Amino acid sequence: MWSVAVAVLAGGVALVGCERGASVGGGAFSPGPAKTGCPAALAHAAVAVARAEKGAPATPGPTDGPPAAAGKNIVYVAQTMTNPGVAGAAEGVREAARVIGWKLRLIDGQGTPTGIQAAFDQAIELRPAGIVIGGFDPDLTSTQVATAAARHIPLVGWHAVGSPGPSSHPALFSNVTTRVEDVAKAGADWVITHSRGHAGVVVFTDASIPFARTKSTLIEKELATCPGVRVLTEENIPIADSSGRTPVEVASLLSRFPHAWTHSIAVNDLYFADAAPALRAARRKGAGAPFNIGAGDGDPSAFQRVNSRQFQAATVPEPFAQQGWQILDELNRAFADAPASGYVAPVHIATAANSHGATTWDPPGYRAAYRRIWGR
Repeated sequence: MWSVAVAVLAGGVALVGCERGASVGGGAFSPGPAKTGCPAALAHAAVAVARAEKGAPATPGPTDGPPAAAGKNIVYVAQTMTNPGVAGAAEGVREAARVIGWKLRLIDGQGTPTGIQAAFDQAIELRPAGIVIGGFDPDLTSTQVATAAARHIPLVGWHAVGSPGPSSHPALFSNVTTRVEDVAKAGADWVITHSRGHAGVVVFTDASIPFARTKSTLIEKELATCPGVRVLTEENIPIADSSGRTPVEVASLLSRFPHAWTHSIAVNDLYFADAAPALRAARRKGAGAPFNIGAGDGDPSAFQRVNSRQFQAATVPEPFAQQGWQILDELNRAFADAPASGYVAPVHIATAANSHGATTWDPPGYRAAYRRIWGR
């Protein structure tokens, strides 16, 4: 899920290192030479990956905050409910609203600028206590954001800007999201660890979206810490065009790098849904190389590919439901004139070994934590 609201970081990375062999069955990558080219980087990456693969975060949520305000009406303005991330966060908000005792209205922007603006207009006219910006760039609705501010309606975003926490421009009480730096590093560290420091990597990105371009630049920066990992190419495919372009590009990549391409990392899991038919047509094994990790989202289809070992080995998922509960908590803080929580969900890596068949990342503990804070 993307909001187009982060400064662009430019540049690519081309590294020199060992190129590993072709597809290997059973999900295990050929270990390469006994002497790795990046022992220090590999050791650090392995520790980070082991921490991210744990099933329970060290901190499930904030430790304190104001008790629940009574009788609030809020509106969730969704970019589009066909987006699994937007819908997942909305379901978390709905669940939390029932617990805290607030009324929730959801308005679908239908994925178009005109639809989103109309949905936001409708939200303001309902005169709610607070509004949630669900997965779209607030600059798209600058007039509505200004109106909300003039009417003292607090705004909390979900993936509305590139960084978590309060935002001055645009004016958001808080923005709920993971840190792009953490997600990018986790994905790259997984590649370094899984390949034991020897990989030929294809990076899939959408350079038209600043958030995506930033993430892929950070991914390549982290991969560059291991000289045994070589970025073969960066494939710039607009997410909107992925279904048509990715299969064609994957077929070309298989021709260009028949043995060197061992791993892929994408800024969104969607690319691997579209890559699977081309890999299957080339008689690549679903549990073999290239081993793919999505550095973003973790929607149910991504979990299904990971769990069935079909052309995706891992994902760095967003905890959609947990973020929905946090959205409600941030609004409750705004109503109490308290500061934003400052909480950011720690990064997680999901694999077939640790997801246990789940189709979403729903870490334990946060519901109880928020109930304690709210007195519910």
